[in-house]
Amino acid sequence: MFGKMFFVSVILLQVFTFGLGRSLQWLFAPWIGKVGRRWLMGISYFITNGLLVGLLLELGHMMFRVVAFWMVILLFVMYAALATFILYLLLRRFMARQPLSRSLRLFAPLFVAGLLGFGMYNAYTPVVRHQTVFINKKMDKPLRIGVASDLHLGILFGARQLDKLTDIMKQEQVDMVLLPGDLMDDTVDAYLKENMKPHLQKLTAPMGVYATLGNHDWFRDQKRIKHELEAAGLTVLANQVLEVNGVLLVGRSDDLDRKRPSAEQLLEGQNTQLPVLLMDHRPTSIEAHARLPIDVQVSGHVHNGQVAPANLIVRTLYRLAYGYEAIGNGHFFTTSGYGFWGIPLRLGSQSEVWVIDIKSKH
Repeated sequence: MFGKMFFVSVILLQVFTFGLGRSLQWLFAPWIGKVGRRWLMGISYFITNGLLVGLLLELGHMMFRVVAFWMVILLFVMYAALATFILYLLLRRFMARQPLSRSLRLFAPLFVAGLLGFGMYNAYTPVVRHQTVFINKKMDKPLRIGVASDLHLGILFGARQLDKLTDIMKQEQVDMVLLPGDLMDDTVDAYLKENMKPHLQKLTAPMGVYATLGNHDWFRDQKRIKHELEAAGLTVLANQVLEVNGVLLVGRSDDLDRKRPSAEQLLEGQNTQLPVLLMDHRPTSIEAHARLPIDVQVSGHVHNGQVAPANLIVRTLYRLAYGYEAIGNGHFFTTSGYGFWGIPLRLGSQSEVWVIDIKSKH
């Protein structure tokens, strides 16, 4: 499966690189000749395939980010080419050829720059989304939870964003904070180097702050990540159930934990007459969980695709790739995440925090 995906990705990269080369040839056409056009195409392919070789040879821990950024550049150039062509069709009857050509050559790079700026804005400017759900269980009082997944704390996302998250949770006056996975970006190296612990310690709530480990917390450094989270005052639930003020809180480790029990197994012997909240990093078991006495599930992982058109693709892979849906007696949430993966760009998605008010029907 991975081999097929890699092969398809390589083919798409070659196609997009051809698009980049042709776009550059058009952009610089007034100033270069045939040889120059060949050089532009050759340089485009050299960069793409050189980066691919570097990725395969694992030449530095930053290589993935560089390749990811280059892929986004290729994608944005394709978007710019499409937008430029549409603009050409709309304006060709109203403008002379030379002024139109000059205008379009100015528009295309500005469009790419605009996409990059907008993408960075979406990555670093979180929105707060509110949802009220009613459950068929008795509650002493309504419960307000704040949800932020996929922080990916690292060299590009750290102390300032943690302080912003703390401000949001305080402003929203949440009772409990849930962080369903991918808190670190593979390791704690940047977290420790940038001294993020004091900032994470500020994140508090009356009923506590709880987390589970996602796939990026599991890849390389899970023990140290768990230790650092707990040292900052978070309660990490690794396939555990905890009763908190009359609420049953369940936390599952990521799918990479091959020994993890199912949600059904975790609930065996528990008092499921209480409201049941589940943190499950990946939204892969929603339909099975809808048949269990789970009232609210919060997940992340998918990032809502992060950069379009991936937001459309992930919808074909998951029952709930993004947003909220009531299924059976349960309420399910998949957030696009508070941070980002790889590069600080989002298009078709935005950094976000969910604030969920849970109330009883009784």
